[in-house]
Amino acid sequence: MDNLKLAELLFPHITKTTEYYEEKYPPRNLPEGARVTRIAPSPTGYLHIGALYGAVTDERTAHLTNGVFYLRIEDTDSKHEVSGAADLFITMFEKYGMKFDEGAVSGGDKGDYGPYRQSERTEIYQTFAKQLIAEGKAYPCFCTDTEIEKIRNEQEAAGENPGYYGKWAVWRDAEIEKVEQALAEKKPFVVRLRSTGDPSKRVKLTDAIKGDLEFPQNNQDFVILKSDGTPPYHFAHAIDDHLMRTTHVVRGEEWLATLPWHVELFAALGFKRPVFCHTANIMKLDNGSKRKISKRKDPEADVAMFLREGYPQSALIEYVLTLLNSNFEDWRRANPTADKNEFPFSFKKMGVSGPLFDFEKLYDICKDVVSRMDADTVYENVVAWTAEYDPEFNAVLTKDPQYAKDILSIGRGGSKPRKDFGLWKEVREYMGFFYNELFAPEYCFPENLAKEDIIAVLEKYPSVFDENDDQQQWFEKLKTVASSIGFAADT
Repeated sequence: MDNLKLAELLFPHITKTTEYYEEKYPPRNLPEGARVTRIAPSPTGYLHIGALYGAVTDERTAHLTNGVFYLRIEDTDSKHEVSGAADLFITMFEKYGMKFDEGAVSGGDKGDYGPYRQSERTEIYQTFAKQLIAEGKAYPCFCTDTEIEKIRNEQEAAGENPGYYGKWAVWRDAEIEKVEQALAEKKPFVVRLRSTGDPSKRVKLTDAIKGDLEFPQNNQDFVILKSDGTPPYHFAHAIDDHLMRTTHVVRGEEWLATLPWHVELFAALGFKRPVFCHTANIMKLDNGSKRKISKRKDPEADVAMFLREGYPQSALIEYVLTLLNSNFEDWRRANPTADKNEFPFSFKKMGVSGPLFDFEKLYDICKDVVSRMDADTVYENVVAWTAEYDPEFNAVLTKDPQYAKDILSIGRGGSKPRKDFGLWKEVREYMGFFYNELFAPEYCFPENLAKEDIIAVLEKYPSVFDENDDQQQWFEKLKTVASSIGFAADT
């Protein structure tokens, strides 16, 4: 077959060449050892905790090596795209302190390697698909869904592996006249990679997290362009990560099974393969068994839930670091006041099995993080949270900022700061009795206290109370009152 003629027949509107894009997006001028990473979510719903988990991995990997961290939106799945989700992702990443050097931003792009939304890169993908066809490495397939289903049924009946390959790839060696006829009849087509793989042979590579891996070679002629001219994930990933000069591809371990496809695709395109880094999925216990956190079942899957509940953003990032690197907790104990970005994050300290999400541990980290903040920082965070989630309390706090900060200063600082709260939503209860607008006194006493003991406490306590006492002096006076009416002072 005349492959050049076939390429022009299928893509007459594509006039640019792959060389054009190679020149437009040259290798980055970065220090030796610098890593280029990306987080590339699909806007099909809310931002998953797994995406934040991956983003922290990407951000630390890039910035600890003086590299580049960028955001790409993988929005080619129009059927499942949720309107506004991409902008929500951008907002959420900003709230959690993900500092992108380039990529998609609200209303546009920042950087020289865009567009950073895949829906705006269709011409680029088609250019590389056209080149593969011209080289005989890809071909059009006009099979209908019914025909694909028939092939699958025949394979099942014959005990063959399912898929589009070998003798089952009916358009793989079609004559150009047959293609011309199908085009004349305006039949829709997809473009498939012409696989040269042999499943009896092995693909070997080293994953930065999983270590040495081995798989059977791919032999499937998988789709690289859909019938609407847009690419599935596999093809878009290869083109984008090459042209954006990504050095390390961080993604969930659910993509491990597709590695043979990607290895063959990078080779067919003549691209240097990036370093693959497959993270273990975050897990949870469900009736005693571990399972992956689910979008459908688990509220903690949604990053926005942590904002609504008032979890400090920096505390959630610290918790994610404990999930990612086994030595983070020891480092934090040794460096209690250090910025978390000083932690020497490493792929070598990442586990190969999924870490368990633990709300109690997260809450303890929240209290630790808040206890290290000064009153001004706590106030700023609480005001920001209440502005969105508790307007009544926000109005009270902002009426007299200094008074609020004075309250928040109580017990703060020193070698053993108080840890009265860990979530911003808990501050209202902690501070409420300082404000007449919020406090309604309740005169409740333990049921096991006799009436005469209650009266004795109420009569004696005002005589010893001094608002200038520190915490220890106040407590010692309480013990004195308790002793004077017959209670043990040290229990």
